[in-house]
Amino acid sequence: MSPAKAPIGARRKAVKKLGKRLFRGVFLEYLARQSLVPNDPVLDPRLFPWAEPLRANWRDIRDELEAQLRHRAALPNFQDISPDQYRISPDSMWKTFVFQGFGEKSELNCELCPKTAALLAGIPRLETAFFSVLAPGKHVPRHRGVTKGMVRCHLGLKVPKEGDNCWMDVGSVRNHWKEGELLFFDDSYPHEVRNDTDEERAVLLFDFERPMTRRGQWLSRLMMRLLRHTAYFKDAQRNQREWEERYRRLLAQAGA
Repeated sequence: MSPAKAPIGARRKAVKKLGKRLFRGVFLEYLARQSLVPNDPVLDPRLFPWAEPLRANWRDIRDELEAQLRHRAALPNFQDISPDQYRISPDSMWKTFVFQGFGEKSELNCELCPKTAALLAGIPRLETAFFSVLAPGKHVPRHRGVTKGMVRCHLGLKVPKEGDNCWMDVGSVRNHWKEGELLFFDDSYPHEVRNDTDEERAVLLFDFERPMTRRGQWLSRLMMRLLRHTAYFKDAQRNQREWEERYRRLLAQAGA
């Protein structure tokens, strides 16, 4: 008699645990050695001059965000799209609006925010992009990304007046957002976010391929191709498509 198969949830958890060990262990160290930019927690924006149009047009991006915030209650919580985020955000205080993520582009959201979509198209090797909106009092506990192959950026769109009480620690570096300013960082370092104010904080969050040697690029791209075949990606893709259909109907009913 063959041994009983482990439940799907248990197998998925085991695969996820193994994947994190690989990505954060040998692969992370190797990619760090292949990097053509510093491996510091926070990076100088001058390393990425192509991002200047985003900074210069941040008010247009914020206007398109504000248009979607009219339907704030209908916007998905982060964990509604990516269930794996439930550990760090189990509530309804972190809203998202995805342009690109988990291997797919949202045609609907790009049509709704054409100026933002056009600016995102100028980012080399863009992997992920979405509006990230934190409600007053939101705390995202310490966590870390899975790969060194990406650099993350936040473009400040809505920053509480009490800016000192709204921050993100990356490694040992404390950061505060500023409207219209770009914050580049390495999310493979442990990082934590707090919005201890009575206003919401909103940024345009995007990930792009870290500048690396050809060997580093090859390995990083191989890792991302493998990830696209996992439940981590497939569940999020399905959830995003289902949300888009609901949002499309809502906008049609509202005459938008």
